[in-house]
Amino acid sequence: MRGEGGEEGGVRGGEEGEVIRVRIPRREKGEILGVVEKMLGGRRAMVQCEDGVLRMARIPGRLKRREWINVGDVVIVVPWEFQPEKGDIIHKYTRPQEEWLRKKGFLKQL
Repeated sequence: MRGEGGEEGGVRGGEEGEVIRVRIPRREKGEILGVVEKMLGGRRAMVQCEDGVLRMARIPGRLKRREWINVGDVVIVVPWEFQPEKGDIIHKYTRPQEEWLRKKGFLKQL
């Protein structure tokens, strides 16, 4: 099932026929995909974004407390309007979701 604006995709996986929900970046809100290149400490990470820019991104407390972010993880970044070389990480993909993104061609340029 797709949400408003088509921001979710799905794939059937496993033997039970479970559905994996995948959040697609909302381009109209400025969200882009990126891969974590380096952890800097202090809730910050260097992220290689799909537009070719290496950004310093903040990890919000709600995301930091809920799940760990490591080097090599695929994330959604929202660049700052006043400093485009920086941004905020708003979502981290799981391994099955990353595989789905690669299979559908979202991660070609990363």
